[in-house]
Amino acid sequence: MFAWIEWIKTHLHWLVFLLLETASLVMLFRFNMYHHSVWNTQANAVAGKVLAWENELHSYLKMKELNGQLVRENLILMHNNRVMAEELESLKHDTTYVERLMAAQLDTLNHIPARVISNSVRMKDNLMTLDKGAADGVREEMGVVSGTGVVGIIYETSPHYSLVLPVLNSNSSISCRLRGTDFFGSLTWKGGSPLDAFLDGIPLHARFRVGDIVETSGHSSVFPPGIFVGKVSEVFSSQDGTSYELKVRLSVDMANLRDVIIIDNPDWQEIDTLQSRAMGGGLQ
Repeated sequence: MFAWIEWIKTHLHWLVFLLLETASLVMLFRFNMYHHSVWNTQANAVAGKVLAWENELHSYLKMKELNGQLVRENLILMHNNRVMAEELESLKHDTTYVERLMAAQLDTLNHIPARVISNSVRMKDNLMTLDKGAADGVREEMGVVSGTGVVGIIYETSPHYSLVLPVLNSNSSISCRLRGTDFFGSLTWKGGSPLDAFLDGIPLHARFRVGDIVETSGHSSVFPPGIFVGKVSEVFSSQDGTSYELKVRLSVDMANLRDVIIIDNPDWQEIDTLQSRAMGGGLQ
């Protein structure tokens, strides 16, 4: 006991120095806006790097499982393309129509591959972080998809990372339609299961059934039409009784998501400008 007291007396000046130094640093970064901003920026960059390294290690350890997932996604894409090709060919009686249509659509869009480095599915407002940012051409309001369907929309970017507002967020609202019809509504998530969302605003005169496909409507500059979202699993009436509310089993398992594609529509600025002019002129 006395030895500790003697040690403290001997090194008291160093202890006081460290205490004052710590207090000064805390006050500097807490009450000085510039230093606080620099600290947050560097801390976020370090956190992003650590998350990226952790994700790379995790991906390496789960490489076999990831390869299996990619194979399954490719099979699903091949199946969907085959079904669409058969339907379009039967309607157009033109075996080259599908190839020309798909080529024309792909030519108008740019694709940025990215990897999920952090994700949540159990919160009310889930968020997702990708390893691509503004330096890679990513900007806000870009659509994000995987091999099996819609994931979400870019919400915020930094030079090397981006934040996604996924379907599993209470603030997410994506325009979707029933495949093969003109009936569309807003896809939202109300919490609960990360596998289910709800499509609101389908009129009562619409004809459909459980198992029908829900896809993007194309009524925005974010997603092109026809991207797979999920399938109708249950049907309810809206609270006011004027429309249907459809429960949709999502095609993307957000809890096991690794590789995604960011969609860049080069016409987004022109579309947004036209919409802004319409709103400014009182057309709502």
